[in-house]
Amino acid sequence: MTTTTTAADLLRQSLERFLAKDMQGWAALCAEDVVAEFPFAPPGSPTRIEGRPALYEYLRNYPNVIDIRSLPTLRIYVTDDPNVAIAEWSASGIVVSNANPYDMSYATFVTFRDGLIVSYREYWNPQAFMKALGGSGF
Repeated sequence: MTTTTTAADLLRQSLERFLAKDMQGWAALCAEDVVAEFPFAPPGSPTRIEGRPALYEYLRNYPNVIDIRSLPTLRIYVTDDPNVAIAEWSASGIVVSNANPYDMSYATFVTFRDGLIVSYREYWNPQAFMKALGGSGF
């Protein structure tokens, strides 16, 4: 019996690594030429990152800034394109530096090629992000 890993499965795996604070493992799910876009990133934060090494560098200290403890909601949608999955999800935790609560909702659009992320686009609320961080950047 052959099992096929779907784009939805791969997206779920990436969020599991994120929750496990495994940024290196998360980056390993990306193609070398991955492009990540954060269209609503606050001023001073990148809105586009190209390449696995650059994306890992951006994310590697994330667990030291925000301690994500759960993903209270997660809905993953399949699309007509078998290489694309969409997720509506939320993360809950605390900001490490100030113990402020961190509760954020996301919409994430991911395209895979050969089982790896090639395009990652994520929408979230930069005002809630900056408020949680107490005005400091990521």
